[in-house]
Amino acid sequence: MSTTDLPILEFILRNYNNFNARSTRDATISYWRHIEAGGKMFWAMAGAMSSAQLGITLAPAIREGLVHGMSVTGANLEESLFRLVAHHGYKDFPDYRYFTKEDDTRILEDRMRRVTDTSIPEDEAFRAVEKTIVPMWKLANETNTRRFWHEYFYELIRGLPPEAHEGSAEECWLLAAAEADLPIVVPGYEDSTFGNIFASYVKFGDVGAQIAKSGIEYMAAFYDQYKELSVAPGIGFFQIGGGIAGDFPICVVPSIKYDLAQPVQPWAYFCQISDSTTSYGSYSGATPNEKITWDKLTKDTPMFVIESDATIVVPLVLRALLECKRNPAAANALLARYGF
Repeated sequence: MSTTDLPILEFILRNYNNFNARSTRDATISYWRHIEAGGKMFWAMAGAMSSAQLGITLAPAIREGLVHGMSVTGANLEESLFRLVAHHGYKDFPDYRYFTKEDDTRILEDRMRRVTDTSIPEDEAFRAVEKTIVPMWKLANETNTRRFWHEYFYELIRGLPPEAHEGSAEECWLLAAAEADLPIVVPGYEDSTFGNIFASYVKFGDVGAQIAKSGIEYMAAFYDQYKELSVAPGIGFFQIGGGIAGDFPICVVPSIKYDLAQPVQPWAYFCQISDSTTSYGSYSGATPNEKITWDKLTKDTPMFVIESDATIVVPLVLRALLECKRNPAAANALLARYGF
């Protein structure tokens, strides 16, 4: 039982002493110390975290200044919006491990798109949003306007009336990010559902591909964003999963150093949460030390690897950090009591 008004932080400090639990504890404490010192934190989010409703803890973390920039897959970007506008249409499948091919075919015929144990409703999510975003694309095409991919979604979600919300607005991380005008990069957005839909409109000549700025333009803009975010004591890197969502933004440091030939502050913290095993040539399974050789991290960067399920770990970490943010004096007293 907690003896303070910081129950999750105390639970982590009391119970998380070894193995992945210890890494979770140490990464959380280091994250808080970095924020407390005036540092910032950049998030990279792969996987299907939005469909898994990570926004329940991520949205308040954005609003309360624990997240200062993000790199997300196109799927995570759009699926946060889907959870807001089509939440009641989702269907869960807790027995998915025992499904047959026929079971999944029935889900397809019901116009649902399964993501592990839940599913996105085709008509209430994809087709409903399409009716709103396609006119935005067409207007951009008519006015020769070019935007980054996330900017279309920022405008869309800001303009939604409250009556269009089925999910909780307080639990929508995309809405929180849009309200804060949070810097975001969305590398490889072409492989998302709306990336595919956009490609179809380009194919039919309804819009030109140029209205969506490219990944190269994302990186070019990120050079300046990184410099602004990384003023002392620097910006940390908190990564969920692997792949392009993580590898794209972390490369900004060596690219500024070698390609732009400009001075750059290195990443000030690194934590990766992944269930990928270390293997030959795997980015997701690469140990942080490997990144030193690419000049993405240094030998002095606080580094943490948590080999676990991010849907379990991240809400605990965020909740503990929110407790620290809301009551820093009590948090620091509790940390001192446990020897940190």
